[in-house]
Amino acid sequence: MSAFAPKKYYYVFKIQYLGYRFHGWQKQPNLKTLHLMIDRTFKYVLEGKPFKTLTSGRTDAMVSANETAFELFLEHEIENHTEFLEWFNYNLPQDIRALSITEVDNKFNIIQHPKVKEYIYLFAHGEKCHPFCASILTTILDKLDIDIMVKGAKLFEGSHNFKDYCYKATGEGKYERTIFTCEIVENTAYTANFFPKKTYMLRVQGEGFGRNQIRLMMGALIRLGKGDITLDYIKKSLKTPSETPYYYIAPASGLILNKLDFK
Repeated sequence: MSAFAPKKYYYVFKIQYLGYRFHGWQKQPNLKTLHLMIDRTFKYVLEGKPFKTLTSGRTDAMVSANETAFELFLEHEIENHTEFLEWFNYNLPQDIRALSITEVDNKFNIIQHPKVKEYIYLFAHGEKCHPFCASILTTILDKLDIDIMVKGAKLFEGSHNFKDYCYKATGEGKYERTIFTCEIVENTAYTANFFPKKTYMLRVQGEGFGRNQIRLMMGALIRLGKGDITLDYIKKSLKTPSETPYYYIAPASGLILNKLDFK
């Protein structure tokens, strides 16, 4: 390293956002994405000073986050974290909020650092809901058998081959994964006076997930609740992946990255 190379500073930001109007995290030409809005805000609050941001994981279009993280790389120190966080939030769009800022060292790697993610999927069934629900709650108009869906969710717990639950999987991906918790419970965490009287939540915890994995798992549970598949179908899919899997991806807007914990 050159003696004149500037010192580097590293910060982890925890944030939350409503994803309904964004085309996911990753920057894309001519589309409004979360990474674009984050970097645009930093460009203003840092007054043109060099910076780089790197996320802990991407989310799809319309998916929201109650808690996720990204890393900020700087060539100057943030002297007052509280004041910087306030100014950053003042300039962010109203559907993005920064929760915290923590300084880390150059050994920290936000992508490779072990972490546990908790996703939830909010849904209701059997009725047409208020349009305001659409941003965070999926409505399944058909009646669902919630009791069998509860049993089905538990089948995903443990270590399995999730190739059937990774969209357009190839032969080179990592499909042997472990899910710590997978359950369907009545939703009491997210409520509003325009929600239906009873709503439900799929809650999933694990260290890593494949492309569209949670939404594909939810899709299978919806099919189970409709009577289109059986519990044995899910058991078999986790042992012997199909050569031509049936992809029913549940709508994105019901999915929320609820919590992110670095080990």
